[in-house]
Formats: sequence, structure tokens, C-alpha cells
Amino acid sequence: MTPAKPLNQHFDVLVIGGGPGGYVAAIRAAQLGRTVALVDKERPGGVCLNWGCIPTKAMLRSAEVLETVRGAEEFGVLTEGVRLDYSAVLKRKDGIVSRLTDGIAHLLKANGVTVVNGHARFTDPHTVAVHETGPSPLGEDGPLYAAPPTSQPARETLSADDIIIATGSQPLMPDLPGSDLPGVITSDGAFLLPEVPARAVVVGGSAVGAEWASLFRTFGAEVTLVEMAPTLLPAEDAEIGRTLTRSFTKQGIKVLTRHTVTAIEAQGEGGEEGEGEGDGIQLRALVTDANGQPVETLPADIVLFGVGRRPNTAGLDLEKAGVHTDDRGYIPVTDRLRTNIPHISAIGDVTGRIQLAHVASHQALVAASVVSGHDERIDYRAVPAATFTRPEVASVGLTETQAREAGHETTTARFPFAALGRAHAYGATDGMVKVVADRSSGAVLGAHIIGPGASDLIAEAALAVTHGLTLTGLADTIHAHPTLGEATMEAAMGALGLPLHTAPVRRRGRAAVSG
Repeated sequence: MTPAKPLNQHFDVLVIGGGPGGYVAAIRAAQLGRTVALVDKERPGGVCLNWGCIPTKAMLRSAEVLETVRGAEEFGVLTEGVRLDYSAVLKRKDGIVSRLTDGIAHLLKANGVTVVNGHARFTDPHTVAVHETGPSPLGEDGPLYAAPPTSQPARETLSADDIIIATGSQPLMPDLPGSDLPGVITSDGAFLLPEVPARAVVVGGSAVGAEWASLFRTFGAEVTLVEMAPTLLPAEDAEIGRTLTRSFTKQGIKVLTRHTVTAIEAQGEGGEEGEGEGDGIQLRALVTDANGQPVETLPADIVLFGVGRRPNTAGLDLEKAGVHTDDRGYIPVTDRLRTNIPHISAIGDVTGRIQLAHVASHQALVAASVVSGHDERIDYRAVPAATFTRPEVASVGLTETQAREAGHETTTARFPFAALGRAHAYGATDGMVKVVADRSSGAVLGAHIIGPGASDLIAEAALAVTHGLTLTGLADTIHAHPTLGEATMEAAMGALGLPLHTAPVRRRGRAAVSG
């Protein structure tokens, strides 16, 4: 990293936080000719590279390889003695994280960004004091992004014409009985597990909870996934959530929707004396139904909560800069990413908008351009989302319900991967591509995918939603064969009433004639 400047240095732009929002903002502002400093507590890359997107996907890839090898005989490949080496999984994950964070550090240096390690606290609207970062709340090997500053005096003072806050968020641990017991963790704590738990209760069926449930199950754990909403992935199209539930159930994951965990007890509490002793079970999660009635007690080695996040605004002393927050601690921003203080911007999770790494990066590009004198705005209408379960889930735009609530008369179609040649060759035929379009214009309003390669396939649909393409535009685009991407074309054909590789539902003309 570039050595820190001496005390009381002034920059054109100061970025607080080095995640996929912060480091992108710093690089882009530097590319636009500004002098830039970046303050961060640990290795560059933030939660995404260090404690979120990248490490989980590295581990999920290990799980995918394990599952493929277990089923290799189906492909004519004979194996024996297949087993999991979890320590090697963690070592590979750490190596990938290290390479990528080192790469970001190199890019920051190459673009002339001054990187200062520490905890930034505002002293006035243009100035921050940089303090030493205290220990991680999770111990020596835990994350530092949520660590408080030490009580020592500030070691640097940095000022800037423009400041961009990109401090992100951290997992939310609900306040319920037993939430402070050993073995009750969030996704951060999951990375610190030395071995795969024998029994895991995962609370929260959104992306984080679903991914960890999928990972633990593939690695051999007995998993129960508890979600209070009617379907898994409640932010997704309900049909996708129901499909994922069926797939998880086939894999051996016990799924409890419309349920919640209301308390956790240590081994032997609340039951007969000695209950659970000798079987390795440390915890018991008390589950209630939608009416609040107790229905089940689940034994577990760990209980993982994936039920939301909260902003990292505590300890920034925002009041000294005059920056307003809402009642949850998030920083409201305009479509130019400005806060109520014109020269202070905020990007990423800390804004409370869409908490995805790629949204933070796009906000960063807009914010860096705005503080450099360009007139740009953020548009959230076509933000793709991906969940890396087995099978994968991805979506963009409106769900069928949302489209109808917005006043559209909709047309929808689904194309199952079971009807796709490449999916059969690949050995993954569960799932579908579903498109949602306006019936009169044929404009693509949304797409929802569950199945192989969903996170990659969604890019085409995102392009369609972003640029107002129609079903005809998708259907008339020649797709290579045999590929998974043909499923999107086939779904569009189905929505037009002209399906090729699925039986027609009814005959009708094309929903649109323009491309």
C-alpha cells in the first residue's frame, strides 16, 4: 500500500471504507484527476472480498465439486474414497481472498490512491481523525470492519473537499433469549468454524441463510432452515421460492416456512435432566408457527442467523459533520448519492438502499463522477440479484405480482431446464427461466431464473430490462446451441405464444412486433 501521508494532509476526495463501493470510488475519482485518500480498517475489499461474496463462493465451489465427484459415476467416471477435507476448503478460500485483496491494494497504488489504515471519525464536515482500530468483536481472527476504535489519541488527521462514506453494514443478531450463547453465530462467525457442524439450524431463508444452508448440507450436516415468510427467498418471485424449497427438501434440508425461532437454550436447559448429554448437541432452538404457538425444539451444534444487516455508522461521529441518518442508522442520499451535506456523499450498504456489492460499485462510479463535476444519477430499476445455492437463483426487474401491482397487464412464460439439451448434458435439469412482460407492448419487465448458471444467465435479462427490450427482441436474437442461454430465448418464445420445445398452452399472436 502507498505509505500514509503525514498529519494534517488535505485531499480533493476522501473515501471512508474500502469495500466494493469505497475502493471503486477511490479508483474512479483518481482516474478523473482528483487527489484521493482511502481510510479502511483491514485488507481492501471490505466485507465482500474478506467476509462475504468471495469467501462464500469459494466454499460453495468446493461444495459443488464435492457433489459432482459424488455423482461422477452418472457421467461414466468411477471414483472411490471421496471425502471432504474442510481444512483444505478453508485454506483454498483464504488463498483466494488473499490474492484478490492484494490485487485491489495494487490497483489502489497504481492509481495513486493514498491508503490509510485505521478507524475514521469526523471532527468537522471536512475533516476526519484516524484512530487505531480495536480488536474484532469475534476474537483474534475475526473481522475488523465492525471493530471499534481504540481509546488512544488519533494518529492522523485528514481533510478533503469532498468525502464519500462507504462503511457498509454488518450482520444483525436479533435480541432474543439465548442469542448470546456460544454456537449462536452470524455469517461472520460461520467463517471461523474449524469444522462442519453435525447439526445446524439456519434462521432466515434469504440469500445469506439459504447459501449457508446449502453449503452445510452438501458438506454433510443435518440442516434445518427456518423462514418466517411463506416462501424461501421472500424478495424473489414466489414461484422461485417454492421451487427452491422443493429442491432443498429433495437434498435433505428440512425447510420450515411461516415459522420462526423465538429462543435458544443451552444443552439440557428446559428439559429433562441430562437431555442431550453425550450426543454432541450443544443447543436447542425453540420454533413457533405463524400464530406464535410452539411447534418444535430443534437440537443443534450451531444456530446461524441470517436475518438482515445493520449499518456501520456507529463510531463515525456523523453528528460532527452534520450528516443525518434515519431511525435505523442508515444515511439517506439523493439519486446523485449526496447526503444532506452537499460535499459529503454515501454509497453502498450504509445508504440502506439495495444491499448488494455490485450496487455499491455502481453507486461508487456515480458518486465519484458527481464529486468530480459530472452530472450523473443512479437508476435502480434493473438491478440483478443472485443467490448461489444449489440450484442457483437469479432475478432482475419486477416479479409477476409486482408487475400487476404496478398496473401492467402481464404475460408470463416459463421454460424448464428439463427441456434443454445442454442442461441434460450438464447433468442439472432442475429449475426454469421465467419471464414477465407487459402484454400490450411486449416490454420485458422482469426475469427470474432457478437452475444451472442462473447468476450468469441473468445478465442478458438485465440488459433487456435496462434498455426496454421486448419479448420479440429476445426471441429473435440467435443464441448459440447447445447452451444454457437458450432457455431465455425459449421462455420469450413461450410468452409470445410460439413455444418451440414445450407444448403450447394456447394459440395467440405475438405480444409485440417491435424489436
